[in-house]
Amino acid sequence: MSDPTTLDLGPQALVVARLAEGVTDAQLGGATPCPQYAVRHLLGHLAGLSVAFRDAARKDFGPTTDTRPDAALPDVGPGWRAELPKALEELADAWRDPAATSGTTRAGSVDLPGAVALAVAADELVVHGWDLARATGQEYVPDPAALGAAHAFLLQVAQSGGEGPFGPPVPVPDDAPLLDRAVGLSGRDPHWTP
Repeated sequence: MSDPTTLDLGPQALVVARLAEGVTDAQLGGATPCPQYAVRHLLGHLAGLSVAFRDAARKDFGPTTDTRPDAALPDVGPGWRAELPKALEELADAWRDPAATSGTTRAGSVDLPGAVALAVAADELVVHGWDLARATGQEYVPDPAALGAAHAFLLQVAQSGGEGPFGPPVPVPDDAPLLDRAVGLSGRDPHWTP
């Protein structure tokens, strides 16, 4: 990724929205690669993070940006099928504003540079998109730019000796596809199945 401040989250947001559209009501209770989340919780998390990172881009601080993601188990409400795609679209639109990556912002109660917040948002959409696809048996082809941004972010975290945002890295061969390497760096087993 050459310039993280120009990444358009729109294509990856659309990928996630299409995956969510493919989820059946019968799958909402199914297991996901996130041990504490069923599919319904993963969808609720995606909706919540979309709103939080939308507001982070707008620098509209408050409960959506100041609440830790692990504060409560997320869930979907009855209107999630309309609300999630709208939140994903608003997220992408908010990050298209050049002011979004300037200065600092806040997400998940953490202050961070705007460009880093954009990379974290890409990482969340890419990895949780993979989670959703795996949990529901759907094909997953992430947006290449978002995947590149997510991998670069996760690699930087791993190289700094830190644990990934989703757990310790899972070893993956260097010649594995980029998605598998990103998933491994995130703390996921690329071969996970329900």
